[in-house]
Parts: sequence; structure tokens; C-alpha cells
Amino acid sequence: MKILVVDDEKEIADLLELYLKNEGYEVYKYYNGSEALLCSEKEHIDLAILDIMLPDIDGLTICQKIREKHDFPIIMLTAKETEIDKITGLTMGADDYVTKPFRPLELMARVKAQLRRYTSFSNQKKDHMVTIGALTIEKENHQCYLNNELISLTPTEFDILWLLCENEGKVITVDQIFQELWGEKYYTANSSSIMVHIRHIREKMNDSADNPKYIKTVWGVGYKIG
Repeated sequence: MKILVVDDEKEIADLLELYLKNEGYEVYKYYNGSEALLCSEKEHIDLAILDIMLPDIDGLTICQKIREKHDFPIIMLTAKETEIDKITGLTMGADDYVTKPFRPLELMARVKAQLRRYTSFSNQKKDHMVTIGALTIEKENHQCYLNNELISLTPTEFDILWLLCENEGKVITVDQIFQELWGEKYYTANSSSIMVHIRHIREKMNDSADNPKYIKTVWGVGYKIG
């Protein structure tokens, strides 16, 4: 699992990195908010540990921006310990709050507890929801969101997109799409029909051959039609 750590006190950030790596986590460590926020947008993060007092963007703002797109656990780490500071952090979307000085082993226990909760929740909903980058597709209500904006899809378009997202990273052929959706053997006449649906989906997502922005984040690495 990937943990994002940001603290402008180098000793603390380095200490957290050491303990987290010893637990087997992959760590993205930063000493300022700007780089940490950029990382949260580019990488698939499983949990973030954010210091509130940072030299550029404060941890509360980072937490708020992360919550606009992601639901992974966030632990706030700060020297502040007043009740109002804790309430503010939790209101903005934080899941836990640890004050300095802290015991590293206690923080590791909190990290594991948050990840267990999040993993359990994710497993409960994974059969009904898939999130890839800025795209979220919900099977139960047949809704699809890109950058938090609802995309209107026909039932067939939705089923095709769901199949592709559910198999992110795998090569999916026209034959497979046809058999999965209609339960019949693929034949040549259906190739153009499938491709029309694909084209309509990409148009609705503002994606085209000239604009491959969502090729890897939406269709999945290795995806191709053929």
C-alpha cells in the first residue's frame, strides 16, 4: 500500500518514512504541501499523513482538496491540540488526528486501523463501484462521473465502459465485449457496432485519438480494441 507523508520537519518526515517502510508500505515523502498535493493527484494513494503547519499550503487545505476526489484515509499530524483544531480537521474530511510529540508505534497502529477500515469498506462496494483516476462508475444506479460531473450514457455504453473499467490494465477485444454483453459468439458484422459505442463513449468523455488524456486513466494500461 502507498502512504503519502508530508511534514516540513525533516526529522519527523524521515522518521515516519523509516517506520512505514519497516511495516512494508511504499512511502511518498514531502516537506511541503505543494508537492504532496501534486502527488495525491498523480499517484494511487491508500492513506495520507498530513502535517497542518506547512510553509506553503497548510495541511487542512490539502485535506479539503483531496476530499474533492478521493476517499482514502487521512491522518492529521500537528503540534496543535485544542479541541477546535481537531474539530476543524475532522470537519474537512480527516479520519484521525495525532498531536506532536507522538509515539511512532502508536501512529503505526492508527495507520493499520484506518487501512483495515478502508479496505473493508472498499471490498464491500467494489462489486458495485469502480474508480479509475477522475472517473467513477456505479453499477447499481448506472451512473458515471468524470471529474465529479455526471456523464449521460446509454445502457449499452454503460455496460461497455463498466466491462472495460472492471478489467483495467487488461487487453479487451471486440470479441470479448460482444460475448460478455450479449452472450453470443462474435461475428464480423458486430465489430462496427461496438466501435460506434466506443466512439460515443470517448466523445462524451472529451477523449479522442488527438487527445489521449484518459487512455491510461480510464481505459486502463494495455487496453486496446481489436
